[in-house]
Amino acid sequence: MSEPAEVWLVVGLGNPGPSYAGHRHNVGHLVVDELARRMGSGFRAHKSGRADVVEGRLGAPGTPGPRVVLAKARSYMNESGGAIKSLVTFYKVPLTRVVVVHDELDIPFGTMRVKLGGGDNGHNGLKSLRSSFGTGDFFRVRSGIGRPPGRQEVADFVLSNYSSTERKDLPFEVDRAADAVETLILDGLEKAQQTFNS
Repeated sequence: MSEPAEVWLVVGLGNPGPSYAGHRHNVGHLVVDELARRMGSGFRAHKSGRADVVEGRLGAPGTPGPRVVLAKARSYMNESGGAIKSLVTFYKVPLTRVVVVHDELDIPFGTMRVKLGGGDNGHNGLKSLRSSFGTGDFFRVRSGIGRPPGRQEVADFVLSNYSSTERKDLPFEVDRAADAVETLILDGLEKAQQTFNS
C-alpha cells in the first residue's frame, strides 16, 4: 500500500526572535512548535533562507499519515507573505492544503475558530499572505486573544505578553489549537468546526 502523496503546509504566524516569543501575536509560532514536538522534530532553516521548517507526518506512530511541512517565516509578520509563498512554490502545495494559525482579536481568549477563506481583518500577517497569494482562500485556525482593555492601542496589545491569568491556560489553548490543525488535516473542515468552533 503506497503512502499518501499529498503535502500540507501549516504556517504559524508570528515575529522572529526571543523578544517577541511570548507576545499574543506569536501564538501561531507556539502552535507549530507544539506540532513539531508531536512529530519529534525541531525546526531547521529552509534552503530558501527565508523560513524555518519541519517536515514530517501526522497520525499515530506506524500509521503513515499525510506529509506535513510546518513553517515559520524568518521575516516580520507584515512581510511574511513572500517567504511563505516561496514554500508553497517549493513544495508544490495548492492553497487548498495550506493552514495558517494566527491570533484573532475578535474572538475571546480561550476560544478558537477554524474556517476556510475570509478577509484579513487588519491582521498584518494575513494581509501579507493575501497579497502574496492573490487570494485569501486558505484554511485558518484562529486563536482568540480578545480586544485590548480600556483605551490600549491594538498594536501595543498584540505586541505584549499574555496576562498572568491567561498564561496559566495558554498551554491548554496551544494544545487545543494543535489538535484543531490535526483534525482539520486528518478529518476535514466540517469535523474540525464541529469540534473546536465552540
